[in-house]
Amino acid sequence: MSGRFHETQTAAGDALTELMLETFRLNGRLLAAGDRLVAPIGLTSARWQVLGAIAMAGRGAPVAHIARDMGLTRQSVQRVVDVLAAEGLVGFAANPYHRRAKLAVLTPSGREAYDAAILRHVGWSNGLADGLLADGLSADDIADATVVMRTLLARLEAALETAPDAVSEAAAETD
Repeated sequence: MSGRFHETQTAAGDALTELMLETFRLNGRLLAAGDRLVAPIGLTSARWQVLGAIAMAGRGAPVAHIARDMGLTRQSVQRVVDVLAAEGLVGFAANPYHRRAKLAVLTPSGREAYDAAILRHVGWSNGLADGLLADGLSADDIADATVVMRTLLARLEAALETAPDAVSEAAAETD
């Protein structure tokens, strides 16, 4: 059997590669659409994501935790948090678990901006979902896609945590 991307790739490997490529494309489109969606309220996708991570944490979160949860570097999240703080959308609170790593918390203005972004998102995501349903997909199909992505994410995270070089070693085996 020969795979689409390489003669030794299995059918499952081909399918996964297709999913990865579509995920890259989707990510780019989601960021562009997100930027357009929240631009009227003075946000970007990156700022919206960080506000969301802080909001979801409830009582605030250290930048390192936000970065880990988002799969980003601490430095990139710190830059966004610094901009949000300069704009009065984020403040800092003492962290009871770490003396130096302050908790990023939403200010009242940050909460307003986040809530406005969520309201815009709800209408947008409902419209996209309606389009998927009209295309013949079901809510279960959408949920199944989420399960596949979460499972893949968990496998990738586990591989990176337990054997950080495993990804490059696996690639070297096929060379």
